[in-house]
Amino acid sequence: MTRIRRGYIARRRRTKISLFVSTFRGAHSKLTRTTIQQRMRALVSADRDRGRQKRNFRHLWITRINAVIRENRKQLLLNRKILAQIAISNKNCLYIISNEIINKKIDWKESTGIN
Repeated sequence: MTRIRRGYIARRRRTKISLFVSTFRGAHSKLTRTTIQQRMRALVSADRDRGRQKRNFRHLWITRINAVIRENRKQLLLNRKILAQIAISNKNCLYIISNEIINKKIDWKESTGIN
């Protein structure tokens, strides 16, 4: 049988993987089998940590809101992200918003006759 020349497909695949892992340290950026394993591991971690990042930011926003609103002990029904940014930048504005919501809630209950 004659020898088949493979061409450039495998080399192109390895080059693509090596570009992805070029910032890794040691053998993780040099050896083909190790780079493939590290690339798979990195992609799995990235997929998992996208969900964790959402969780962490939600926790951060709630913590920021609670730090500013703790004296009032009132519940707000607004977007946590926006409220957290307002809490950091302008506390007075956050108090005004909370008072408006509370007043509207009370007015609405009185007008409908709900306790």
